[in-house]
Amino acid sequence: MAATSGRVLVVDDSEVIRRLIKVNLELEGFEVVTAADGAECLEVVRGVAPDVVTLDVMMPRLDGLRTAARLRAAWETAHLPIAIVSACTPADLERGESVGVDGYLAKPFDPADLIELVHRLRAMDRPVAPGARRFAYDFGGAGLDRTERSFALGEHVQELVPPDESRP
Repeated sequence: MAATSGRVLVVDDSEVIRRLIKVNLELEGFEVVTAADGAECLEVVRGVAPDVVTLDVMMPRLDGLRTAARLRAAWETAHLPIAIVSACTPADLERGESVGVDGYLAKPFDPADLIELVHRLRAMDRPVAPGARRFAYDFGGAGLDRTERSFALGEHVQELVPPDESRP
């Protein structure tokens, strides 16, 4: 058996998207476990012990942002790197950042960007101290200059600018 790059829990209500993500990550050497919604994610996460969790936002039973908040609230899963892989609104991104999401990849996405995101999350040391956040991918805020941000975000990851700001 080939060595794996880590275990990823992929949570999305679309079977097609789950398969797409799973195939691309497995080709990169990751072990992938899937869940169809946030409720199923919370049922399996402790038994699966993933290194990274990817969440869609809009899902039945329990959406991705509430799932992320619950993962952060439980000491057993508070350390897990979490990425939103979804078509999100600016409000969703703000809520994601406020509940502790570490990265964001916009749908539709380039598989290479997905792999890069998971590698960055995997390599990230999650801070324990509140307020000491580091994002694997920036949410369009401060922290990275424009060159670093465009590298970190890739072509298919959206940088959101609040409506009262103009794009430089």
